[in-house]
Amino acid sequence: MPVIQMRPFLGWIAILSLAALSACSRSTTGTSTAIPHLRKQGTATQLMVDGKPFLMLAGELRNSSSSSSEFLKPIWTRLVAMHLNTVLSAVQWETLEPKEGQCDFAFVDRQIQDAQTYNLRLVFLWFGSWKNGVSSYIPAWVKTNQERFPRVQDKDGKGIETLSTLSAANRDADARAFAALMRHIKEVDTYHRVVMMQVENEVGVLGDSRDRCEAANKAFAAPVPKELLDYIGNNKDKLHPQLRTAWEAAGSKTSGTWEEVFGTAPYTDEIFMAWNYASYVGRVAAAGKAEYPLPMYVNTWCSMPAPDRGPGTYPSGGPEPQVGNIWKVGAPAIDIRSPDLYSPNFPVWVNWYRESYAPDDPLFIPETDGTTGAYHVFYALGQHDAMGFTPFAIDELGLAPPSPSPTEPADLPLARSYATLTQLAPVILENQGKGKMAGVVVVADEPPQKIALGDYVLEVSYARNRRAPAPVPTPPPAPVPPAHSGALFISMGPDEYLAAGSGPVSVTFSPNTPGAPTAGILSIDEGTYVDGRWVPGRRLNGDENGQGKFLRLGGGTSRNGSIQRVKLYRYR
Repeated sequence: MPVIQMRPFLGWIAILSLAALSACSRSTTGTSTAIPHLRKQGTATQLMVDGKPFLMLAGELRNSSSSSSEFLKPIWTRLVAMHLNTVLSAVQWETLEPKEGQCDFAFVDRQIQDAQTYNLRLVFLWFGSWKNGVSSYIPAWVKTNQERFPRVQDKDGKGIETLSTLSAANRDADARAFAALMRHIKEVDTYHRVVMMQVENEVGVLGDSRDRCEAANKAFAAPVPKELLDYIGNNKDKLHPQLRTAWEAAGSKTSGTWEEVFGTAPYTDEIFMAWNYASYVGRVAAAGKAEYPLPMYVNTWCSMPAPDRGPGTYPSGGPEPQVGNIWKVGAPAIDIRSPDLYSPNFPVWVNWYRESYAPDDPLFIPETDGTTGAYHVFYALGQHDAMGFTPFAIDELGLAPPSPSPTEPADLPLARSYATLTQLAPVILENQGKGKMAGVVVVADEPPQKIALGDYVLEVSYARNRRAPAPVPTPPPAPVPPAHSGALFISMGPDEYLAAGSGPVSVTFSPNTPGAPTAGILSIDEGTYVDGRWVPGRRLNGDENGQGKFLRLGGGTSRNGSIQRVKLYRYR
């Protein structure tokens, strides 16, 4: 088992100099495009892998699954059968550096080797100082030395199991380990299996609105950093409404303590903690990027504003939208601030998150529900140009309740959706950021949704069974949640659309440009994409399109997840 002695940690100025030299070296040798990186295409941000845009159809393993290579052995084939192309997997600090200064990379190396064997990409999740706001994966030599590695204290003066951000010792020990990890990945990952890194996990203080240890109290009573106030003063129109309101209500000050600048409220505590978490996480990320500059993101334990919920009921200081500006200033080494979304009302939460951040911020969903993911993925990719989608606990999907019995991985709804999207990935990537795609989630018994795309308005609804309903048993069964379907649409030309989805969806079309008032269906072809080339199958005219009245995905005679191309014409 290889154990590698860590080299002495470089100072921050030396790290930034090393990063600059490294970037210069890559640009002069012409190899920079070989490193996974981000690029803009229109309004979208894409992940580039081996010089090509890459759409992550991903899944995240349970947090501790990656700590055992033997445990993972039977899982890899399930992931391939589910049509994943990317696996999110944790690297726990306690497993990587069980003794201070000595790193064991065996479990990292094995995952990279297995990913190469099964032709999968990896996103490593650095469980360093925090996981879900708690310091549960820190090494024993950190956990048991609270004098050297201090913890958060709450309003009652009680320490909690969360490392304090107000400690250079905490930050630098974490940064040393993360830098060693990135240096090692650069050395061994010659085929670029690892494409992105998550830095920490759902950070923030739980149980109180801020850290109240002695160092934190001293910093809270000190002036707000000039760097942050300069940004706020120069970017008023870019501030989150809640942040701007708090600053202006306190007098739009250009100097002062945190409460003088932002007012006396729990939200000020959250702003203070956001600055400290962002500064800490940003320094850890910068140390890693100096070694190997993969794209890096943080994930967010999302909590919409509500009267009965405040900072501390969710991790206070994490990259929530209302403190997103703070994170942008405090952690410039972080490329993406990503939302973990488990709400069944997925579109509402995605829209809230995206509208709160800049609309052109990259969207990557690093955690979500695997059951609802089968239809939510079409919405995320079609409506928001998401670069990836990741249900959590992917290694257990189909094996645990509510499934009455184990389900073959290829038969899972998510697997069928991923199989469809694997075919469509080149078309989706080609059209991202160009305003030619739309996505939707429709719910049984709810009104249709209207989408303006291209020269037509698409009215999309949950498709009902046209047969007479079965008699209701007596007594009636317990109520069940309404059924959902998801679909995406791509405008392929003036009168042509590509459609795919999960679950039954019905679509009618109406013109939104001058000309003949009625849209007719010229043809609908069901087919597949093979190596990016359209291969038509059945022609679905007649009964399959209601005699030219609608397009129908899923259910009926169409296979769930089928891809259809519809051509329209107009008449009077």
